[in-house]
Amino acid sequence: MPFLTALAPSERCSQQRHRRYKPLTLWARQLIRLVHRWQPDRRLVVVGDRTYAALELLAGVCAAATVVARLRLDAHLCAPAPARLPRQTGRPRLVGARLPILTTSANDPTAPWTTCTLARWYGERDRPIQFLSATAVWYHTGLPPVPIRWVLIRDPWGKFATQAVLCTDLTADPLQIVSWFILRWQLEVTFREVRAHLGVATQRQWSDRAIARTTPALLGLFSLVTLLAHAQLPTGAPMRRSAWYCKPLPTFADALALVRRQLWTAATFHTLPAESDLVKIPRPLLNHLADLLCSAA
Repeated sequence: MPFLTALAPSERCSQQRHRRYKPLTLWARQLIRLVHRWQPDRRLVVVGDRTYAALELLAGVCAAATVVARLRLDAHLCAPAPARLPRQTGRPRLVGARLPILTTSANDPTAPWTTCTLARWYGERDRPIQFLSATAVWYHTGLPPVPIRWVLIRDPWGKFATQAVLCTDLTADPLQIVSWFILRWQLEVTFREVRAHLGVATQRQWSDRAIARTTPALLGLFSLVTLLAHAQLPTGAPMRRSAWYCKPLPTFADALALVRRQLWTAATFHTLPAESDLVKIPRPLLNHLADLLCSAA
């Protein structure tokens, strides 16, 4: 659930306002360090797309969090730097010999691929995949080298192209790395839900301060609705179903309707006690109308 947000203006917007442009990786580094300062004893796992697979970011937060992100198949990977010999002069080496690119490993017919089944893969259940993993040092001239564990993911059904994922924790299990990475799908679903139901990205404010206040408030409202609905789930949550689609779990629309029903019933739909002689509207009909109104609002 969203708990911390940072609005990152584009480079063009920063130039128009004559402000210094801060890339997404710099924002991410500041947020990760802030959360680590709040929770120094808690292990942080940060998952991002290829934008956050930057050496400056990985080197800056590797001591504070474990980063999982996409990796280019042609990334410059090297072996660890060899140990220095006695009385060896010169600058210490940063990396060892260059390793083949990941495309070579993906096309190698003798590579020891491992087949496993994931419970969740971007909305699918019990999805078989094949993976190949090893450790290396990711390096680029002029940037700090970062030791990583890379994982190649291949589809035995051939429906998606082979892709690579990196992890800054060299001891992490490759299957665990893949499980961390696919959690990004929940973030994409969250963005879609807040746009569809809470109006994020469609605000009509013109002031920078208003925009900076509204977006974090709406994302916080998403978390608040989720927590309130979760507290009511043991008593049963109304789930609107269709004849052609059966939902095993409630969606955010169901959670929003449940919270509306809980708030509106006490303030708006106040009725007489059940033992009263005068009942203008039957209680089952009133409950049905309230459910329809809360779902359609």
